[in-house]
Amino acid sequence: MTLEYTGRLDDDTVFDTSRQSVAEETGLAEAQPDREYAPLTVEIGDEQIIEGMEEGLIGLEAGETETLTIPPEKAHGEPSDDQIQEFETEELKEMLGGQTPEEGAYLEAQNGGQGEVVHVDEEVVRVDFNPRLAGETLTFDIEIIDIN
Repeated sequence: MTLEYTGRLDDDTVFDTSRQSVAEETGLAEAQPDREYAPLTVEIGDEQIIEGMEEGLIGLEAGETETLTIPPEKAHGEPSDDQIQEFETEELKEMLGGQTPEEGAYLEAQNGGQGEVVHVDEEVVRVDFNPRLAGETLTFDIEIIDIN
């Protein structure tokens, strides 16, 4: 199925959308200049999208609009302390070509996951690899364009 969507957090912040106009209004287009905004095509059962969205799409017809509210356990889960990794500052500095990471910076792990640097001192650096939207309830406004 092909759909247009806009995803919001509880405070109404738009964190993702397929619509160019919404991306421009909310500043997403500016934040992600290389991104193309276009309808999303998904196959139900393919696990390309979060569980709660997949469940909410079942049975929808072309032309229908729907608002799905998805709790963390059906989205990106709850944040977990297991996802916070500790590195020796000197070791990480060497891996980064001599630069000391700063709090708030993002690092990419070997598996492609992104982590936010949450603590830096002379001994250790802590990097939080929890998904950015872990613990968040997500609301999606969806419009079904086509069912294939």
